[in-house]
Amino acid sequence: MTLLIRLAAPLQAWGSDSKFNTRRTEREPTKSGVIGLCACALGRKRTDTITDLAELRYGVRTDKQGQLITDFQTAKNSKTSFLSYRHYLADAVFIAGLEGDTELLMKINAALGSPVYPLFLGRRSCPPTLPLSLGLVELPLLDALKEGAKPNTRILIDCEQPTSIQKRDLPLSFSQENRKYIFRSLKECWSYVHITDKS
Repeated sequence: MTLLIRLAAPLQAWGSDSKFNTRRTEREPTKSGVIGLCACALGRKRTDTITDLAELRYGVRTDKQGQLITDFQTAKNSKTSFLSYRHYLADAVFIAGLEGDTELLMKINAALGSPVYPLFLGRRSCPPTLPLSLGLVELPLLDALKEGAKPNTRILIDCEQPTSIQKRDLPLSFSQENRKYIFRSLKECWSYVHITDKS
């Protein structure tokens, strides 16, 4: 069973390595960002466990890559002023998939339609357009993401075996005092058009 989530908005920001005054974004939604979205919808606090959510298998399909833009902000205190650089994806569209425990996926699906806390795509300044949930499908993760995809669409999915693609966006804790993330392996896949030989 796979839950499909549509991630679209004028602006999105999926940071995984932001430092100091530069807040970067990945080109696809991070697993930590989507798990955080689901945790907010379910009403979980930052100190609550997210183990069950992190154990769900995750994948994301890029339907519209969007444009990378940078916002410059000036901050000032009593002694000095400095620039803050915030990177966003403009007008991007993704389909994320979560595969795993059916009961948990059903709870997430319901919560996305009636969230406890406000939802955003990476940052509070990035509210999503609706609908968010595309519902549950009785397909494995990769097949669910390939369903309805345009030709040559890029898909990234969790992989149990080590791969050349590694991202440090698997959350262990969202606690502000003890945030923890570890690396996960990803596999790159593509949707193709099957041409039937009519000769």
